[in-house]
Amino acid sequence: MATKIRLARGGSKKRPYYRIVIADIRSPRDGRFIEKVGSYDPMLPKDSEDRVKLDVERIQYWLGNGAKPTDRVHRFLDAAGLLKREPRNNPKKAELGAKAKERLEAKRQAEEEAAAAAAEAAAAPAEEAPAEEAAAE
Repeated sequence: MATKIRLARGGSKKRPYYRIVIADIRSPRDGRFIEKVGSYDPMLPKDSEDRVKLDVERIQYWLGNGAKPTDRVHRFLDAAGLLKREPRNNPKKAELGAKAKERLEAKRQAEEEAAAAAAEAAAAPAEEAPAEEAAAE
């Protein structure tokens, strides 16, 4: 039987509470599970000791029997020092979307046009000034 170490949601609406459970991969998220091995309360501050509670011995037993943790549970296990989680790399995460790129390009063009117009305005009176002095003589 293939098993996972995953979160089962409890609590009320907008007040989540999660049990960390060992469950068959075919069972529903909040459904039947084999064993409860911890809990996670996201409503507590991040530095609180009670935010994540783990039964380390049982988790090591299940990992030895081939249970695969989900990504979130893997993070908890990494923080507890039970497993090593490799950081993921998503280079496209910081890339702008198509509309944002269009807006940025339009803004850049407007700035260039404004700078060119200001340069022309600054250069034009400088050219006219010698002509006025010549006419005055």
